[in-house]
Amino acid sequence: MSEFQRLFQAMAADLPWPAAECEPWQWLQQLPRRLSQCLDRLPADEWRVEGEAAIHRSAQLDPGVVLKGPAWIGPNCRIAAHAYLRGGVVLCRGAAVGPGCEIKTSIIGPGSRLAHFNFVGDSVLGRDVNLEAGAILANHWNERADKAIRLHFAGRTVEPGLEKLGALLGDHVRVGANAVLSPGTVLAPRAVVARLALVEQDGAG
Repeated sequence: MSEFQRLFQAMAADLPWPAAECEPWQWLQQLPRRLSQCLDRLPADEWRVEGEAAIHRSAQLDPGVVLKGPAWIGPNCRIAAHAYLRGGVVLCRGAAVGPGCEIKTSIIGPGSRLAHFNFVGDSVLGRDVNLEAGAILANHWNERADKAIRLHFAGRTVEPGLEKLGALLGDHVRVGANAVLSPGTVLAPRAVVARLALVEQDGAG
């Protein structure tokens, strides 16, 4: 098991498909296909299916929420007004998304919370992660000629062969208001990012 798999080992069981043996960025690559396959197998007394979105009947969605499926909205999740979920999104049990947030091709772990006006792109958030208002998880090196993503964690550097990948955040991470996490950021459990901070782990380019 790799360091990256260990980061989300406890969360793998919360996903709606067998995920333990994959790297977390592979979870993201599989999201649209895996979620589409799940829709026909859900018990109607617990879930409702709207287009390509599976929504647990205990979840609360405010007016103005946009779900551009496939999407999986788990039990007791809350999504506030004008949030926008697209490109394959999983909200695990008890996750909360505040007003005006955008989530693209990401997995939000159990009990994790996005405050408001966050962008989370191509990212995996573990359990009980909290993003304060305006925090950005960037997923693409727009300003670089070399756009390859490199992950630096536990003394290793891994190149997953992607040009779009946001952050991998372990359990109980805290990200302050208006902080920016650059593409390929990896944070260990309980890491804290200060308000207005820039996290840029890959100095290449």
